[in-house]
This record gives sequence, structure tokens and C-alpha cells, in this order.
Amino acid sequence: MYSIEPALLIAGILLMSAVVASKLSDRLGVPSLLLFLVLGMLAGTEGIGNIALSSPDVARSVGTVALLVILFSGGLDTNWSEVRPVLGPGILLSTVGVLSTTLLLGGFAWLMLGTYSSFDIGVRGVTWLEALLLAAIVSSTDAAAVFSVFRTSPVQPTRKIRSLLEFESGSNDPMAVLLTTAILGAMTQGTSTLLGLGLKLLGELALGGVLGVLLGFAGAWVIDRLRLSAAGMYPIFGISLGLISFGLSDLIGGNGFLAVYATGVAIGNRDFTNRDTVLGFHDGLSWLAQIAMFIALGLFVTPSRLVSVAGVSIAMALFLMFVARPVSVLICLLPFRPRRNELAYVSWVGLRGSVPIVLATFPLSYGITDAQTVFDVVFFIVVTSVLVQGFSVVPCARRLGVTEEPE
Repeated sequence: MYSIEPALLIAGILLMSAVVASKLSDRLGVPSLLLFLVLGMLAGTEGIGNIALSSPDVARSVGTVALLVILFSGGLDTNWSEVRPVLGPGILLSTVGVLSTTLLLGGFAWLMLGTYSSFDIGVRGVTWLEALLLAAIVSSTDAAAVFSVFRTSPVQPTRKIRSLLEFESGSNDPMAVLLTTAILGAMTQGTSTLLGLGLKLLGELALGGVLGVLLGFAGAWVIDRLRLSAAGMYPIFGISLGLISFGLSDLIGGNGFLAVYATGVAIGNRDFTNRDTVLGFHDGLSWLAQIAMFIALGLFVTPSRLVSVAGVSIAMALFLMFVARPVSVLICLLPFRPRRNELAYVSWVGLRGSVPIVLATFPLSYGITDAQTVFDVVFFIVVTSVLVQGFSVVPCARRLGVTEEPE
């Protein structure tokens, strides 16, 4: 007979260790997600915990649910008055920026792993579509990483830059998800054209965004008139709106991830009964989701496999940080005539994190050839990005002169 007590004990130890790790991350100035991933790896089959998590469907499910919670909470925390001045460049970074990053990094990956490949990672003759898939998975910046760095750092960039980067990181995940699933669909079905993919992306974004805003406004109106006797019921009603937004959007052909974020933004910028209770609950729930997601993904990875993909992963990470991201930012922000130091800082703060690792489980679920290698490469790229960029966000802000005193 299965006993649940040991599982609960292990879960408690992991959660407490994650809380302690978050305090350590504040002192080191590195995103807590890295320490959560390390914690998961230590608890995995090649670590001291010897816990096995080999199902890609389980890892994907945990990651997807956690991502919904994080996006909804991020939407609740988004201040529309601060976002409005940077809405234009933010939308461009979230759409055109993700697409241009995918094309640039995909071309680089194809040159490395295609006909001219000099890397031996068990993959030969990578097609252009396969290279694009790898690039699309790591094309978005990570909301959890950006939020945690800015909100725990004693030195922060100006409010304008911070709002732009937080809005970008919170809203560009749906575009990466759309690109990844569209490319996977083209690889497995072989029927999609470039024009068809473009129209599909635009349609899903429009449907998801509109539905999310409408449900958010309607939800805030209902919350304010429910007059519930228990204050703890209001946050539950809020999370139910997020889940309905995701499911309904997916049902009608929209993008559920964008719908969840838009619902959170619409609710969070309305004044309603027990607003502070709802926001406080979802802040704690978001941290729980981040911890669960990163530990689960850390359990899923096999550290010994990372050695074989180190060369190509580092090369792709460096190209992403020093070429693809800066060029994409330049394309998106040049029409708004930013200062050079602001342009340089936005180009540098493009941390990758949870979303790429979650998306890296999708090819495994689709049964794509060499999907495990794709996961390993993406995981290595994320860790490299967090190590290099995460530690340098604060020094870079000081160096470029884009700081202000924290409130």
C-alpha cells in the first residue's frame, strides 16, 4: 500500500529549502529560479535525493499550470499607468522582438547543426524548421526572473525602463508559445505555410487578448458585487477567472496564456472589494508555483547529459545575448529614439528562465526525434543566461547610468 507521509515530508523539506534559497538569492543578487533549479537537480536521480521524474507529460503539465498562475499574478501586479507610456515599444518587443530573435537564432543554429555542423551532440543534418523550433523555445524573456531581480535589488533601473522590461517579460511568453506550437504542428502535420502560420498567430493573439480583457473587467465588476461573507473566497474567485479565461480562449481558438495575463491586468487595475487580500494571496501562490515548477524541471533534467551539449549550448547562448537580442531590441526600439545607454541596458536584460524550459518539454510530448537533446540544450542555455546576465544586471545598470533610488 502506498504511503503518502514520506512524499509529504519530502515536499515540506523541498519547500523549506526553496524559501531559504530565496533568501540566499537576495544576498547574491541572482534570480532565485537558478537556485530552485539546482535544488531540483540535487533532489533528482543523480543527486542526493534520488527522486525520479521521467514523464515529459507530467513535467509539461506542472510547468503549464504554474505558468498560468505566474502570468495571472504578473498581470495583477502590472500598473497600467506605468505601462501606458511604454505600451508601443513593449508590444513590439513582445511580438516582433520574439519573432526576430527566433529567426536570427534559428539561422545561427541551422549553420551550426545543419550542413556545416562541427558539433557532435548526437544530432546531424538539422533542418531549417528544427533549428527554428530550438530558437522559438528560447525566444522569450522570463517574467519570474526579471521581476525577482528588480524587486529584490537595492539598485534599480529607472521606472520607465523597469516598466518596459516587466511588461515585455510578462507579455512575450504567449508569442513564444504560439511560435513553438505552430512549428511543432508544421513538423508533425507538414501542412502549414509561412502565411498560414502568420495569420494563425495574429488571430490567436487577438482572440486571447480581447477575451482576457473582457473577462477581467466583467470579473472585477462581479467581485465588487458578490458581498461574500468570507474574505478568503475572493482570491479563489480570482483564480477561477484566470482558469476560465485560459480554457475558454483555447476552446475558441485564442491564445490562453495571453488571455490569462490580460485578465490579470484588467482585474488588477480596477478598484474592487478586498483587493489587497486578492493581490496578497496571488503573490504567495505565484511564489509557490515558481518553486514547484523550477524544482520539477530540475528533477526532470539529467545533469550528466548536459556535458555533451555544452559547446553548442554556450555558443547559442552567447549569440543570443550578444547578437540576436541586441539586434531585435534595436529593430523594435529605434523608431522611438531611445538613448544609447537605455538601448544597451534593455538589450542586455533579456534573461531566459522558466518558459523556455517548459516549452522544451513540448517536443518530448509530440514525439519529435532528438527531443531530449533539444531539452538539454535549452536547459543549458537558460542556466548560462541566468549566470551571465543575472549577476550583471545591477552592475550594468550602474555602469550605463540608468539607475534610480528604490522606493
